[in-house]
Formats: sequence, structure tokens, C-alpha cells
Amino acid sequence: MKRWIIIPALLATLYSCGQGQKKKQEYPMQVGDIYFNSKIDDPDFKVCDDNNVLQYYNFGNGIQYEGEKLAINKYFIGELKSKGLKKDTGYITIRFIVNCEGRLGRFRVQEMGNDFNEKEFSSDLKNQLLNLTKGMSGWMVGEHQGKSYDYYQYLTFKVEGGSLVEIMP
Repeated sequence: MKRWIIIPALLATLYSCGQGQKKKQEYPMQVGDIYFNSKIDDPDFKVCDDNNVLQYYNFGNGIQYEGEKLAINKYFIGELKSKGLKKDTGYITIRFIVNCEGRLGRFRVQEMGNDFNEKEFSSDLKNQLLNLTKGMSGWMVGEHQGKSYDYYQYLTFKVEGGSLVEIMP
């Protein structure tokens, strides 16, 4: 007779455990989407269509920068002050959005060593690369069939011994 009392009590306990508030999980529409973060993003930067930010390669034109890769290399090599920097080696990737007006925003930085594991670079090097990227003018508006689009862009900086040796893509 005691078993009949214990079973309903156990079932009631198990049922009540599952009735707590469930956290709503939010996933990006696309892998790598960069959503606005009020702590780090410029509130004046706006995208034209949050639901339709393309990748830079979707336009089929390669890198969308005036003067292309050669101009990007010249800009960074001419502006980066690497003397006295910590002898870092690895990769720093800066992802951002170029909006339909050609403005840049929502910058994100990822750092990794040559083994592709997370790594912390010197803040001087990282901040210089980020500020130089933010200051770039020459990004073209993404266009397809006469319509302007926002798009994701990235620059990956290969660093060896504190010196910039390559910029990708």
C-alpha cells in the first residue's frame, strides 16, 4: 500500500522540476552574424537590412576595396608602427560590416596562435590594427542588380615576431 503513495509523490516531484522557467535560446540566422552590442558598437552605425547582410564574396567581385588588395597592403604597411611591440606570432582577424552606404561598423577581433588556438596578442598591436581598420576609407558599397546591400568583411593579419607579414583575404 505504501508503494501507491510513493509513486504519485515521485511523479508530482518530477513534473514540478520540469515546470521552471525555460531559457529562450537565440541563434543567429547565419553562422557568424554580428549583432549589435551596446557595450562595444557605435550606436550611430546602422545596417540597411539586419536580416540580409551578405558575405563579401557573394558579389563575385573579390575584395570590395578601391585599389583592391594592393591598396590594403600599402595602407597597413605604411601606417602600422611595429617598433617596440611584443614579439607576437599568429593571426589577428578583424570582422566587420560594410553597410549599404559604405560605412564600417560592428567590429569583432579574434586572436589565435599558429596552432589556431586562442591567443592573447599585445594590446598595442591589436589596438593599432583595429583602429587602422576602423579608419579605412575606400570600402565599396555592395551592389547586385542595381540594389545596395550590407555585407560582412574580414581582414586577417599574419604576424611573425611582432611584424606584419601578410594580410588576407
